[in-house]
Amino acid sequence: MLRYILKRVFIFIPTMLAISLITFFISVNAPGDPLDQILNKNAVGDGQAEDKLSSEKTYREARHTYGFDLPLFYFTLSNAAYPDTLYKIPDEVHRNTLERLSWKYGDWKEVSAWYRQIRLMEFTLLHISRTPANSSSLNDAQNAVYQLYNQFDDSKIRFFLSTLSVIKQDDCKIRGEAERSVVSLEGAYHSMLLHADPEKKYIPSIHWYGTSNQYHRWFSRFICGDFGISYQDQRPVSSSILDALPWTAGISLLSVLLAYLISIPVGVRAAVNKGKLSEKIGTTTLFVLYSLPNFWIATMLVIFLCGGDWLHVFPGPGAAPIPDDASWIYKIVHIAYRLILPLICWTYGSLAFISRQMRGGMLSIVRQDYIRTARAKGLDEHTVIWKHAFRNSLLPVITLFSEVFPLAVSGSVVLEHIFNIPGMGQLSYEALFSKNYPVIFSVLLITAFLTLSGNLVADIGYAIVDPRISFSKKKK
Repeated sequence: MLRYILKRVFIFIPTMLAISLITFFISVNAPGDPLDQILNKNAVGDGQAEDKLSSEKTYREARHTYGFDLPLFYFTLSNAAYPDTLYKIPDEVHRNTLERLSWKYGDWKEVSAWYRQIRLMEFTLLHISRTPANSSSLNDAQNAVYQLYNQFDDSKIRFFLSTLSVIKQDDCKIRGEAERSVVSLEGAYHSMLLHADPEKKYIPSIHWYGTSNQYHRWFSRFICGDFGISYQDQRPVSSSILDALPWTAGISLLSVLLAYLISIPVGVRAAVNKGKLSEKIGTTTLFVLYSLPNFWIATMLVIFLCGGDWLHVFPGPGAAPIPDDASWIYKIVHIAYRLILPLICWTYGSLAFISRQMRGGMLSIVRQDYIRTARAKGLDEHTVIWKHAFRNSLLPVITLFSEVFPLAVSGSVVLEHIFNIPGMGQLSYEALFSKNYPVIFSVLLITAFLTLSGNLVADIGYAIVDPRISFSKKKK
């Protein structure tokens, strides 16, 4: 058994690595720029040089703080034309344009020089004092520069360069300060054309970045308990999870405990009394319970028992919070009172399902020969059922028990939202709508780990309840 457990634990490692890789690459390819959400950044278009420099400095510092200025992975498999330092460009639109230019011309050195000249031209124009006389020319020039950031087609690049070449004319109001930048920009473009080597894109290449990359930074911190910073409130994700986890874990574990304590005896009794009227009534009742969606039951309970259209027996969602200075007994009693309805909604569905599984497992066991032998020896029915049949009929129920671990973390999004419970489900729901990816993917990875752990616990449980099950290889 010990060898089997160690083997399964070692299998966890590549499985978690695969899940983390999938999770990471989904997060980096998710739509939108997370830094825009963190900084509440607005697009900078018109504005003075000082404002733009300040905004870009803040953005670069945020990229460095969150590790977005690092390459994505340990290496890239690409071609010789691929820009190996493209990740250093902050703007995603600019990166896409530069990648296409590199693919087209095959010389990243010349393409990056072209990009630097565009930026130099932009800041040169921003430093020119705007007057009524030069306002129109300055607007046309700035618009042409902004368009060049997005162009990789030669005809369009030449068109916008021709727009800027007007600056060199004698009657241009901004000629003196911008003419040199226009000449340098045109020179960078012609140099890019002259040194074009498109055959490089057919030469395979590997760019090695080492451990200084986003994935290594993210995963190494994750396994140490640092889940990153929430995009929504700038709090550590671990702090948000620790605040929400006790609510979900407490309700889920209580729900599972109640479900098993009630459903196992009910399932055993249903199997023993198969065909009797009591069994048919119980089976029908359980089927009805199982068919009712928990969100509908939760809504009905809130409407009719929380001061809605009928009775005010329980405090409704959004009730006044428990005072911080209240005694611990008062807090426990009131929290338990408020969790009665959520606990009912959490439990009744699993109660019906587990009892049906227990009934099916018991029915398959009571037909076995050793049960007939036990009865033939004169043992009373209680001993036959609970001592000989019960233990071997637990295998289907143990399989369901493996789901307890992930459910204790993932929670129920709908029920927590209806009852306004600040648990993991509510946390995940809010994170999903606000695109708070560190929270979403942290919950996903923790749930994946607990799912693997639950399967291991279920396998161990099989061997405990049925000694005939062995995970070690038998010698021939």
